[in-house]
Amino acid sequence: MTEQTDRLELITVANFRDLGGWRTIDGRQVVTGRLFRSAALDKASETDRAFLAGLGLRTIVDLRSVPEVDAAPDPQITGARGVVLDVLADAERISAPANLDKLIGDPEAVAEANDRLATGSGVEHMIGAYRGLVNLPSAKRAYRAFFSGLLDGTPTLFHCTAGKDRTGWAAAAFLSLMGVGRDDVFDDYLLTNEQFLPAMAAVFDGFEAAGGDPDLLRPLLGVQSSYLTVAFDEVAIQYGTVADYFTEALGIDLAAQDALRSQYLVEG
Repeated sequence: MTEQTDRLELITVANFRDLGGWRTIDGRQVVTGRLFRSAALDKASETDRAFLAGLGLRTIVDLRSVPEVDAAPDPQITGARGVVLDVLADAERISAPANLDKLIGDPEAVAEANDRLATGSGVEHMIGAYRGLVNLPSAKRAYRAFFSGLLDGTPTLFHCTAGKDRTGWAAAAFLSLMGVGRDDVFDDYLLTNEQFLPAMAAVFDGFEAAGGDPDLLRPLLGVQSSYLTVAFDEVAIQYGTVADYFTEALGIDLAAQDALRSQYLVEG
């Protein structure tokens, strides 16, 4: 059971939510108003920027690649410093959502992508990407810095392009470390299909208008339980437990893990 907080709706920032409110297996609760996740902020309106500033944010962690950041930098949010942690610096290619604007503007590229996606390559790509979120050296460096930064307990927003994969794994790992049950971790993860896919209506329409099958984009633009399962399975294979992953892969030792719980858990 959870007592998730009311969803916070912004107009120009997709997939935004408070990670607080989830109950842990031992009956505590993740504190609200402290840690938020979202999709990219580059198109945030003045009203939405003011809303974010009103949350008292002190840090905005951008998990996108350097080219993504250069192409669409975050706006300045009053009171918050920006930190770029390139999760996929060591990957052969970055996540699909970052390239979609270019794709749908090129009918030949759409036709080629449609043929590839029809073979199931979209799902295969995502499965490989989620293994990378656990194993890539750049992912380990980025998540080490991210979780180390959370130790100060100040209000933080973290995001990538879609707020679903790089951000999704960060959220799932955090909630798991807090002791939130696996079913609830997946519930938070799958909220992306409600909170991000509707914002991609123009992309689906553009893909279809250029001759593609929009349903083939869903494995890339949405999330599936199987993706997150792959990441957790990889943790189990490579490290054993989530706590071991934090210790061995991220260098966040048991004392630091306890400190994170002290910062972000309250009695239920």
